[in-house]
Amino acid sequence: MEKFAIGLVIGGLSGALLATNNYKMRTLIKKGQEEVQMKLDKLMDEKIDEMSNAVEKAKEEVSETADSVKEHAEELTDKARKSFRKKENA
Repeated sequence: MEKFAIGLVIGGLSGALLATNNYKMRTLIKKGQEEVQMKLDKLMDEKIDEMSNAVEKAKEEVSETADSVKEHAEELTDKARKSFRKKENA
């Protein structure tokens, strides 16, 4: 009976230690996962911001180029009209 009682106590203590260690491990793992997730979220947000900034910059460049082309086309059109008018008057 003494052996049974000692075995029961040792088994209970071992089980309690394992359960405590498992709880601690689960807590540490969850904490680690949360930290990794937060870092990934932060990195993704930074990348999205960089991409948004690049898109905005590209839009501005395209707009400036389009304006420049439009102005150049208007100048050429004006020159062509003047040339045509000179030919008509001549």
